[in-house]
Amino acid sequence: MNAPYLGPELFTWEFASDPYPAYAWLREHAPVHRTTLPSGVEAWLVTRYADAKQALADQRLSKNPVHHSEDAHGKSKTGIPGERSANLMTHLLNIDPPDHTRLRRLVSKAFTPRRVAEFTTRVQELTDQLIDQFAHKGSADLIHEFAFPLPIYAICDLLGVPREDQDDFRDWAGMMIRHGGGPRGGVARSVKKMRGYLAELIHRKREALPDTPSPGEDLISGLIRASDHGEHLTENEAAAMCFVLLFAGFETTINLIGNGTYALLRNPKQRAQLQKSIERGEQELLDTGIEELLRYDGPVELATWRYATEPLDIGGQHIASGDPVLVVLAAADRDPARFDEPDTLDLSRRDNQHLGYGHGIHYCLGAPLARLEGRTALATLLRRLPDLRLAADPADLRWRGGLIMRGLRNLPVEFTAVRP
Repeated sequence: MNAPYLGPELFTWEFASDPYPAYAWLREHAPVHRTTLPSGVEAWLVTRYADAKQALADQRLSKNPVHHSEDAHGKSKTGIPGERSANLMTHLLNIDPPDHTRLRRLVSKAFTPRRVAEFTTRVQELTDQLIDQFAHKGSADLIHEFAFPLPIYAICDLLGVPREDQDDFRDWAGMMIRHGGGPRGGVARSVKKMRGYLAELIHRKREALPDTPSPGEDLISGLIRASDHGEHLTENEAAAMCFVLLFAGFETTINLIGNGTYALLRNPKQRAQLQKSIERGEQELLDTGIEELLRYDGPVELATWRYATEPLDIGGQHIASGDPVLVVLAAADRDPARFDEPDTLDLSRRDNQHLGYGHGIHYCLGAPLARLEGRTALATLLRRLPDLRLAADPADLRWRGGLIMRGLRNLPVEFTAVRP
């Protein structure tokens, strides 16, 4: 029988504002800890870096919820909100090889270094357009006016969502990331609307698809073309794939930009060094800085759900078949056994093999695009609004609820107003 838990309270609003002391306690005293989540589901939390890296690559931990030992009601409390009721379960976050291998191969073509590099100009355009909209005011909420719309419009462009429809996506996405903060049932309704729209868009694009692909063809057209040439991608798989790319692609980048800006504002010496480096036209500190921001207070707090397909041991703890396992990336990336002075922000940190975008076959496919958006957003903000400063007491800021992601609800800032 397990000893009673004597550690800090988890998953409260106070915990959400700064979970790192609690994670430090777990790493030291209960590195693989069974807990009851706010949803009522029991799961194991893995908090040490070595154990986390092992678990992320362990093929005995399945991504498919069918392996969860809970009944249908319990299963519905895991995964992305609304995906089950909208019939959007068949995507990269919920499947294992060989289906995972097949679907990832199809989508990976959209995220090659060359394709992402081609997207650089568009990301810079979006970044400048958004800053233009508030630069003259001298104040802004950087989440709602900047960090949120930037990745939404970028991923819509990548998928091939027409510009005139992208504001609808912005509304649906806004409801999805409230995590219970909106009207009852609002998340499920938004996901179903998005599902219906994607199915219709896939159908329209299939009807109008030219015989040969054009340079820079959008991702939805590429998925249709692959499925029409023997890759066996069903329309439901295509819709689910587009849905998860939208969900994973925008929320992680919102949090990277929001958390990253907040960390810089709270660490003025580091921010000043980065600002001077950007002014000199240098790239190196910006590159290492993005990796450090991903490690220090990254956008994904816990890796998405995994389920033991057989009994196994992690960190000396026995995990039963069917048990859910959640790898706590935020705890692993501040493990002093792996990182020197892990609670210190060091933008020039070299030895930085963080787990912010995962590890193994489920490593985040969109990481190159997220890094591009993060680098562009932060560099442009610091260059165009050089005296950017926090316009609220840090104690008054609120973090969004939800288990997997870590991000601010708002980030009020002030600066010297400038003309667009």
